[in-house]
Amino acid sequence: MSVSISEEKNGKIVIIEATGKLTKEDYAHFVPIVEKHIKTFHKIRMVFEMVDFHGWEVSALWQDLKFDAKHFRDIERLAMVGDKQWEKGMSVFCKPFTSAKIHYFDTSETEKAYKWIREDKPSE
Repeated sequence: MSVSISEEKNGKIVIIEATGKLTKEDYAHFVPIVEKHIKTFHKIRMVFEMVDFHGWEVSALWQDLKFDAKHFRDIERLAMVGDKQWEKGMSVFCKPFTSAKIHYFDTSETEKAYKWIREDKPSE
């Protein structure tokens, strides 16, 4: 698995690019970084780009659920970018676990995803 993390707007927007299958170790790597941004801004926006993504190992799924429960109200917007039908389904599945406004974008709409995540107007 490979996870890369970047940021925009001095950390108000966190971008995670995931390839392969997410592991518990991936969460150990990126959760502290995301939590640092949440501590600084209280509410952040995230882009989760799935590139040749194969889902989660069971232990990673548990880490994801714990993260979602802990940060239910800390993410204002979540743009999920992928190219598979099941990835689009994940954007619907995630909605009960967060108060974030979630939108799924096909990889052909990546530019649109970034435009939406950067908008200064409050989440609709």
